[in-house]
Amino acid sequence: MPPCNNLPSRAGLGLKPEHYGEILSDRPDIGFFEVHAENYMGEGGPPHRYLSAIAERYPLSLHGVGLSIGGSRDLDQAHLARLKRLIERYRPVSFSEHLAWSTHDSGYLNDLLPLPYTDETLNRVCAHVGEVQETLGTRMLLENPSTYLLFEESTIDEIDFLQAISERTGCGLLLDVNNVMVSAINHRLDAYDYIRRFPVERVGEIHLAGYDETADEAGERLAIDAHASTVHDDVFALYEFTLGRTGPIPTLVEWDNDVPDFPTLQAEAERVDDALARLPAAGRRVA
Repeated sequence: MPPCNNLPSRAGLGLKPEHYGEILSDRPDIGFFEVHAENYMGEGGPPHRYLSAIAERYPLSLHGVGLSIGGSRDLDQAHLARLKRLIERYRPVSFSEHLAWSTHDSGYLNDLLPLPYTDETLNRVCAHVGEVQETLGTRMLLENPSTYLLFEESTIDEIDFLQAISERTGCGLLLDVNNVMVSAINHRLDAYDYIRRFPVERVGEIHLAGYDETADEAGERLAIDAHASTVHDDVFALYEFTLGRTGPIPTLVEWDNDVPDFPTLQAEAERVDDALARLPAAGRRVA
């Protein structure tokens, strides 16, 4: 199988339809663009015309949200076939999905839901990841989740669970630093300890985003993985700490809701590029 990631160790942005024209006319200095696979599973039309033109100019990362890797059902073969056609059409540099589930009976739920970390779910996720990689002919990256509850039946630590999947299937990992912070706030955990223990040698890409905050019924902080604002300072500080362990890693800034104008997104990318450029040469590594 080809490598799961050869993106440049720079900042990338999510590609949004409202910015197609500006990107093609101005050709901004962005390391790569990422698209959600499910938004391009139609056979033609303007989305594909624009994506084809942009893919000729920039490296492309494909991020799935609908495979339901952690689901108890078999993988949806029609969905997997559409994903395979999309990868064959665009040859993205990277493909990633979530450690989550979103299927129930015969339908899809519009969310990325957590799963208990047990031997049973570990075996199921490994089987699904193996099937995806075999069908697509490429190694994938698997993203750590943001969570709002913990399962009493879990018997495996989340980091150990992700590492075991990577070791057994050969997939890489996508480290979402915002997800780490959201989960740490919600479960009163140490986000920095999570990064210290994470198998960073298996990380092919990092994600950043903004979270929203409210209070739960007990008046405690509750963070929500909203992707609707700039990256919070606490997340960016955790990101810089992460880079101290990983060296330069391709880093995507996610902003999927209340999408701003392109200069605002570009400023976020420039902030990331500045952090990557400040790393000492000795700390650089191939992702």
